[in-house]
Amino acid sequence: MAVRIYKPTSPGRRQSSVSTFEEITKREPEKSLIIALTSKAGRNVQGKITVRHQGRGHKRYYRIVDFKRQRYDTPATVMAIEYDPNRSAYLALLQFPDGERRYILAPQDLKVGMLVVSSRRSVPVQVGNRAPLAGLPVGLLVHNVELTPGKGAEIVRAAGAAATLMAVEGNYAHLKLPSGEVRMVPKEATATIGQVGHVDYVNVRWGKAGRMRHRGIRPSVRGKAMNPVDHPHGGGEGVNPIGLKYPKTPWGKHALGVKTRRKHRRSDHLIIRRRK
Repeated sequence: MAVRIYKPTSPGRRQSSVSTFEEITKREPEKSLIIALTSKAGRNVQGKITVRHQGRGHKRYYRIVDFKRQRYDTPATVMAIEYDPNRSAYLALLQFPDGERRYILAPQDLKVGMLVVSSRRSVPVQVGNRAPLAGLPVGLLVHNVELTPGKGAEIVRAAGAAATLMAVEGNYAHLKLPSGEVRMVPKEATATIGQVGHVDYVNVRWGKAGRMRHRGIRPSVRGKAMNPVDHPHGGGEGVNPIGLKYPKTPWGKHALGVKTRRKHRRSDHLIIRRRK
């Protein structure tokens, strides 16, 4: 995986880059594993904008990803590594001996032709294998982690993400998440060995507004550029500071440096160390 930097042939190309997609081995998605995906453009059923800065973007199909991997002790062959427009990570297309195919998140260093397996107990320490946290060695990098056993993976799914298995004590395993948070997860919850692929995704520079529009992201206007009636930062002659002790959202709330996690959540007792 690498990033290709464009030559500055235009203002939009200058300082922009793109993934080289070297790992991609198949261009068209598996037809049996896609469904139509309609664009909401940030609007509710009344047609009113409830989420700002969202627009149509390029048309997409949703790839049905297997986040549970409950075909236990049945090795599957990696048939292809594919691009997914709905997430930052790539997908790996698996085929089981009976011909069934499924998508999973493609870990780093997973190659076409490799065998991966999921188990209720323990598995060989190989990239792409999946097992309960209690059956994995301490210190291992994992991703695609469940929070509730059997529910399916919910965290550590972005490109380049990985959590470290710190310990297994009692009924819980201790995981150090990419944010730096150390959290207890039920030891029966499953996780996939390795780091999520497409590691250099974070280094891609989008370069121009048009590429963001393809991704479904509309322009965002600075509050300082608005009038006082439109934003707390608005108003003033020329270039002025915001004139406030702290930045505010358009609705007068704290914009920076404020904790957004809801107080008194049921899972608070599972957090050993807060994120940095």
